Amino acid sequence: MKCKVILVDDHNLVRAALANTVNGMEHFEVVLEAAHGREAVEQLDGLAQSGERAIAIVDLNMPVMDGYETIAWLRKHAPAIMPLALTFDASDEAMMRAVHAGARGFLLKSARPTALKDALNTLLMNGYYYSEEAQEEGLRMALLHNEEGRERERLHQSVTPRELEFLRLVCDPQEFTYAQISDMLSVHRRTVDSYRESLFSKFGVRSKTGLVLFAMRWGLLPGNGH
Repeated sequence: MKCKVILVDDHNLVRAALANTVNGMEHFEVVLEAAHGREAVEQLDGLAQSGERAIAIVDLNMPVMDGYETIAWLRKHAPAIMPLALTFDASDEAMMRAVHAGARGFLLKSARPTALKDALNTLLMNGYYYSEEAQEEGLRMALLHNEEGRERERLHQSVTPRELEFLRLVCDPQEFTYAQISDMLSVHRRTVDSYRESLFSKFGVRSKTGLVLFAMRWGLLPGNGH
């Protein structure tokens, strides 16, 4: 059975191109298209209630009901539908806002069709997608060797208690700055930078957004098991 895909984008040409690309893939099928979040919500009742796993490709910048609101609605009302944020804006601010709304990954509008296919397959397999190659390859290898439990345990053991405190604050929905985290931990800013660089190295990521998605994926935060 093919995985159902929902497209929410206010640009008709972009939406049509996405639909053609997705429908040309072996394991995916577009079942719903909408020009903004409200239109999607009005059409989603049956699928949302069914609890069936699906993927929603959601443009972040839309009129009426934007992507952030749409993703937050999906998180609350249709948690089985995994949102993939579609955006031109690759800034940490935009991506962190989307993550806190409930996005499971990001795809740039400039991405090639092969990247879209990779994103959908990875999201379906892992539950999260982020395009940093080191992280993605690490997740894939763990899955291929059926060693998720051991990998999760290894990651937990590799993080020091102080780094875990830092990670918890980085992932907080209040989106603290590194300077604020420095004050909250009562350490010098250079120490905070060292925590960040250490976790970047351990997790194979290169940004704050990568840290957040990686922590979510591997259940590194209290109450956030996979």
